[in-house]
Amino acid sequence: MDTPGFGIPLRLARGMSMAEQHEYLRRALSRRRVVAGAGGLAGGLLLAGCGDGGDGGGGGGSRRTDDSPADSVSPAPTGAPAAFGRHLAFGADPRSQMRVGWQLPLPVRRPYVRFGTDRGDLGERVEAEVRPLKTPALGGLPAVEQHYVHAALDGLEPGTEYVYGLGHEEFDPAASPGAEAHLAGFRTAPARPERFVFTAFGDQGTGRAARAITRRIGALPGGPPAFHLHAGDICYAEDSGHGLEGDHYDARVWDRFLRQIDPVSSRVPWMAAMGNHDMEAWYSADGYGGQRARWSLPDNGFDPREAPGSYSFVYGNVAVVALDANDVSYEIPANLGYTGGAQARWLDRRLGELRKRPGVDFLVVFFHHCAYSTSTHASDGGVREHFTPLFDTHRVDLVVNGHNHVYERTDALRAGALTRPLPVGGSVDTERHGAVYVTAGGGGRRLYGFSAPDSYEGRRRDRDVVHTFSWARGGEKALEDVEWSRVRYTGYSFLAVESRPGTAPALRVAAYADDGTRIDRFELVRGR
Repeated sequence: MDTPGFGIPLRLARGMSMAEQHEYLRRALSRRRVVAGAGGLAGGLLLAGCGDGGDGGGGGGSRRTDDSPADSVSPAPTGAPAAFGRHLAFGADPRSQMRVGWQLPLPVRRPYVRFGTDRGDLGERVEAEVRPLKTPALGGLPAVEQHYVHAALDGLEPGTEYVYGLGHEEFDPAASPGAEAHLAGFRTAPARPERFVFTAFGDQGTGRAARAITRRIGALPGGPPAFHLHAGDICYAEDSGHGLEGDHYDARVWDRFLRQIDPVSSRVPWMAAMGNHDMEAWYSADGYGGQRARWSLPDNGFDPREAPGSYSFVYGNVAVVALDANDVSYEIPANLGYTGGAQARWLDRRLGELRKRPGVDFLVVFFHHCAYSTSTHASDGGVREHFTPLFDTHRVDLVVNGHNHVYERTDALRAGALTRPLPVGGSVDTERHGAVYVTAGGGGRRLYGFSAPDSYEGRRRDRDVVHTFSWARGGEKALEDVEWSRVRYTGYSFLAVESRPGTAPALRVAAYADDGTRIDRFELVRGR
């Protein structure tokens, strides 16, 4: 078979941009509507990505529909089903802003959030916005309609515990019997820096391993983290994305994913970046129409109307920047250059502003495609060309990536070169020696491997040189021998970062396997 399911020659399908895929799918559906007896688009969605198997499949919560456009949500009958898939996110200022998202299996009238500082007094009420998302019957799958709901909580007090409940015209969480069991809580960022922990991983998906890692994050020994960074490839509703006949997209996987993370994301802000599997060609020309419906992330990126995965926030003494690496990826070029360089220019300005901001000690950047990795996807030359020089200029301390489904950590790097070895348990001054890059792609999806032996805490097997490659423009592989691959672990894992402010601020970073075993630890300091 030399053509994918829509009859596009394979040599063309693999080179289509996200905008071209979107246009083709929309035209294909229009043609289907005028063909009597058509039983669904042949084959599957053309989506940019890299297939890696996994345990996909649908989840409950979506509503089957016809394939007509959905511009509004019709009222639901009295007694509409309860919300699910709650997920928090900070606004631009985590001290005073929280965004609450959830999903409804059916439409409801006038959804809202009630919240307060006491379970017995949910006196504040904020109306919510419904963002319906309709997916037609594609690739032999049923059409579904999903109802994503979002509320913006502003004017909150810093460092304060809040309780919230979700309601609508037929259900008031402050007055209904048994409603207290469905309440959740969160804490705003402190007014002044204090000790806190955040976690990170990428490439999660759904299934046993993904659930296990999620539970670990919610059950940290010191309590849940202040926030979680998801470095992209979130749920894999788009399962492979090669543009082949076997590719398919199942929007119902989002229902399953949101139910899976709800126990943690309902109380821990879930801050996401966009991976290659998160570009979904049906919904918009840039592939992010579906993500705009599902997430309410800080709207302070280079163009918040167009790029949901580019933003920043400050929590205590740590500034965090999320980027969309699909914009610069040489390996997977479906969205290469879609911002016209605007994201890189914004990044330069924002890192400069954050580095000068009083009280900010550390800069942490996270995104999907790897700057430095030796696993299956290796390193992306586009990321190195467009992002890493800015990290060096503004003295970024820690960079977190996904994409490769392993754990890997570099020594301290500047201009792509090793400046100081950083063994397990070691410490490095990032002001003097440069950033440390962590690939934390063991969030639950099928694991990859390395060309060199694993080397981690308790099983150290250092290599002076690792043979690998980086992706060059045009999809070519540039072979390279590297000295910076310090820790390698083939297994499900996550990152936990403890910030310790004060006169000698430090980031104490650790990585844990899915059974709780620590596999790496190191410390980042500045100006010592």
